[in-house]
Amino acid sequence: MVGSTKPLTNLTDAFKEWAIAVEALCQGEMILLLRKGGIREQSGVFRIEQLQAWLYPTYEHQKPHLLKPKYADRVTPVASGWHPDHVNIQAWAAITHVFQVSDLSTVEALLPFHIWNLDFASERLKWKPKSPLSVLLLRVYCLPQPHPIIYRPEYGGCKSWIQLQEAIPTTEACPVLNEEEYLEQVKRIRSVLAVDE
Repeated sequence: MVGSTKPLTNLTDAFKEWAIAVEALCQGEMILLLRKGGIREQSGVFRIEQLQAWLYPTYEHQKPHLLKPKYADRVTPVASGWHPDHVNIQAWAAITHVFQVSDLSTVEALLPFHIWNLDFASERLKWKPKSPLSVLLLRVYCLPQPHPIIYRPEYGGCKSWIQLQEAIPTTEACPVLNEEEYLEQVKRIRSVLAVDE
């Protein structure tokens, strides 16, 4: 376990992810993200910059053909560079575990635990093949109502982490999964990864 789930009172750190993935995390449909790093990140390598952050939904790079059918139908592709005038922040997450994966068989075994199809997962693994794929497990906490923020140019670009202009209080956010449910998901994923407690 790498991160605590005890929240900071106010957060300005935000972690960018496809809007459909944020939605699935907020609905308790998954707790797992796969990362290799954005083009604009230092050395193009993904790094954990914060263990707690708001989930910032992005739209530009969502590709329905890389999602399982259930989720592909919920995505409308947008033009390159498109973003909403306001972004709804609805949840923060604590990154509780990080694992490194380098072989396709393990990536295939993780398919039941996320929204993407094998094409997406294998593409992520093959990009920069000398770098492992990061598997992040997130404990997600949702606000009673989304908190709209104004889009700013510094929030754009192919990077994983951004700083929000304003701090958003975490005090009213509630866990999507209770502790028992979350730990059961963690246990199942660790079993696939053959990682001991």
